[in-house]
Amino acid sequence: MSTSPQPTSASQTSARPPGGGGHPMALFVIASCQLMVVLDITIVNIALPEIQRSLDFSTANLSWVVNAYTLTFGGLLLLGGRAGDILGRRRVFIFGVLLFVFASLLGGLAQGPGQLLAARALQGVGGAIASPTSLALISTTFREGPERNRAFGVFAAVSAGGGAIGLLAGGILVEWLNWRWVLFVNVPIGLLIALAAPRWIKESERHPGHFDFAGAATSTAGMVLLVYGFIRAAQDGWSDALTMASFAAAVVLLAVFVLVERRSRQPITPLHMFADRNRAGTYGIMLCLAAGMFGMFFFLTLFVQNVLDFSPIQAGLAFLPVSVVIAVGAGLASRFLPTYGPKPFMVVGAILAAAGLGWLTLTDVHSTYAGSVLGPMLVFSLGMGMEFVSLTLMALSNVSVRETGAASGLLNTTQQVGGSLGLSILVTVFGTASGNEADKQIPAFLSQATPAERLRFQRTGDLPSPWADEILTAGVSAGFVVAAACTLLAAVIAVVVIQVRPSDLERLKGDGVGPPGG
Repeated sequence: MSTSPQPTSASQTSARPPGGGGHPMALFVIASCQLMVVLDITIVNIALPEIQRSLDFSTANLSWVVNAYTLTFGGLLLLGGRAGDILGRRRVFIFGVLLFVFASLLGGLAQGPGQLLAARALQGVGGAIASPTSLALISTTFREGPERNRAFGVFAAVSAGGGAIGLLAGGILVEWLNWRWVLFVNVPIGLLIALAAPRWIKESERHPGHFDFAGAATSTAGMVLLVYGFIRAAQDGWSDALTMASFAAAVVLLAVFVLVERRSRQPITPLHMFADRNRAGTYGIMLCLAAGMFGMFFFLTLFVQNVLDFSPIQAGLAFLPVSVVIAVGAGLASRFLPTYGPKPFMVVGAILAAAGLGWLTLTDVHSTYAGSVLGPMLVFSLGMGMEFVSLTLMALSNVSVRETGAASGLLNTTQQVGGSLGLSILVTVFGTASGNEADKQIPAFLSQATPAERLRFQRTGDLPSPWADEILTAGVSAGFVVAAACTLLAAVIAVVVIQVRPSDLERLKGDGVGPPGG
């Protein structure tokens, strides 16, 4: 790859894993943290109706139970990744986990909307600290080659499949206990992770020096405003004044951030990492794939619960095969990466994901789970499993130890921003297609409705089934068309941009000499 050569320092050499590699328990601890952080994005979705009833949330404010977490998580990822490089990754990792645990406890005990939203925002801060640090720890714990390939495969499977696991866990906890347990469940898990980390994970070398406060401030504020703009666009439209103001302010702040980073001696995000065409292409691919993945979870959750009439537990179980097949795809990719390199898996994975989403465009009100949803969902999941392990490895390959946190933060940020941007676009498409279908279905309903049904419609504005199902399905199908286009764009980027040389394959096979992250 074409990354600028980095000098090998004593600190880099000392980061070599003891005893020839990392302990399997270290991977278990790191993957458990990532699973806890990722599934918390979706585990709350199933509980939203119960939360609304319990804490008297308005419908307009209910979405902020999810958005408060997404906003701080996406906005602080760059800062969280760089903090591990400077202060020591294990130390920062444990702090992020404990902050996440504390916020989860506060959220579970919340007695009003304001308390819950504040706790969810604090959870996002903890997740933004722990998630990029956990990915960087893999580079400094496991030796380059098959060992690290397997570790990245596990991490990628957890990152991509955690959302599906969150839907299942949320359905079980809400139906068997109550909504507070979707937050309380993080407390014992997080405490066990924090207790196990010092035993199984070695502390990385600290790289003290000037902390880029100007870069941290402009990147954090810019990312928060950018993510907020996407969230606002999905709710209030792209022409909303506050949406446009958020995007404008984000562009200005991120432009200032780039200028600051170009002049900083120790930037929070070393811009030279974008000079590597493979790494830059990896970030572009992740942006596109995240849009498709967020859209798949969002639209299929609506479809199975509203059209197929699944209960929360049934909806969670419906997504369980996603996690299983993602793990299969990640395992295949990590096994054969040294032989074929990451590019074939990037290309084939994106094509499979696009094929699955394209297949889902055929769903209608007569579709069944086994006949119309399960098959395309499995094809999509196999492709995403191949993609995530390849992208994770490529993003951190040939990065110096002192910059693995920054590289990890960038990868996580592109995933979060890509998902937020993609979902806002897909929801806009969904709304337009649903509105067009409503123009057809409302007259059809009124021509057949009884006086009582007409009165109910005038009072609530909601159509009954099957008219409502037709409207929802039209919107979902249109959303999947755009999601499939996003994943096809990822395949094009992989074909055109990614280049793998024989020397890169040697690195994937591992020579047993180089330090991790070297």
